[in-house]
Amino acid sequence: MAIRHKGRKHGRDNVSRSSAGAVGRGNAPTKAAGPGPQRRAMDSQPARQRPLRGAPVRAQGTPAQGRPAQGRPLQGTSARETPARETPALGPALGSALAPSRSTPPQRARAAPPSREGGLWLYGRHAVVAALANPARRIRRFLAVAETAAEAKALIVTPGARLPAGPQPEILPRDSFEALVPAGAVHQGIALAVEPLPELAIEDVIDRIGPPPAAGAVTQIIVLLDRVTDPHNIGAVLRSAAGFGALALVLPEHGAPPITGTLAKAASGAIEHVPILRVVNLARAIDRLKSAGFWCVGLAEDAERTLPELKLEGRIALVLGGEGDGMRRLTRERCDLVARLPTSGPIASLNVSNAAAIALYELVRGAPSRP
Repeated sequence: MAIRHKGRKHGRDNVSRSSAGAVGRGNAPTKAAGPGPQRRAMDSQPARQRPLRGAPVRAQGTPAQGRPAQGRPLQGTSARETPARETPALGPALGSALAPSRSTPPQRARAAPPSREGGLWLYGRHAVVAALANPARRIRRFLAVAETAAEAKALIVTPGARLPAGPQPEILPRDSFEALVPAGAVHQGIALAVEPLPELAIEDVIDRIGPPPAAGAVTQIIVLLDRVTDPHNIGAVLRSAAGFGALALVLPEHGAPPITGTLAKAASGAIEHVPILRVVNLARAIDRLKSAGFWCVGLAEDAERTLPELKLEGRIALVLGGEGDGMRRLTRERCDLVARLPTSGPIASLNVSNAAAIALYELVRGAPSRP
């Protein structure tokens, strides 16, 4: 008869190592001669559970203390009521059940369709015409619908256009065409899938314009936007920058939207003429422009002096903040001057794109025109 521990009712795992050793190695159990000292010693001790096969051994410690042998009790738990517990490791059977079956081949990743809001699609007549005329722009696809096929074919002869091989443009049904451009976009029936333009840094622009201009020469302007997040506003500012001959538009990497078809449509082709510079720190970018001879002027509604009163010329960095909060404190402190527009009506503040257009006009008014 096998020797059983008095904790048998709790399951076979309550059989201690010593009592298990009393069972013979064969199929028939051996009889015990009687309760010896070893049996009595075991009966006087509480039952100790054997760990499950494949489960980690519990760290030794007093269960009433509610913590492992090394470490401090968890905050918010009762030390006497919640002993430390460890999640058992997965056994080989469970691990193999969770593993993927070898009989089922992994699915191949599907090629993602062009993003509806991605920066690879330019649409609208002005944006398309400007991109076709830009020799630095690489074009992957030229699409049109049946209603605009003749107009699109006429644009192929644009000087500098770098079109892909094959018949151009691709004529698509309207539903297929509109599946590629953003929903609700005013695309005018033509669109381009393009590669991004080469990225430039502030140093590239400074090297390109050369030494500071002489007194009375053409004004050199760079526009910087701080906390402006609406792509329509940025596109409109870019359009004004191109109209008044600005050299570049500077945007912070964090907070400003990416270049998308929406922004390019609002810019009306200006994205091909005014480079967009992304900087990590706008304040340091202002410092670099100041070292290159730029006067940094920030527009603020509460400024004491108006922009015409400053009578600026030469190199000017125009800084505009977002509507509502305006420029950040550090950005404003970095500016050499802070000015406001000479508004006199009941509404003193303007949309950032309107303010940029008025300020750019004021800065170039009376200066020699750019050749």
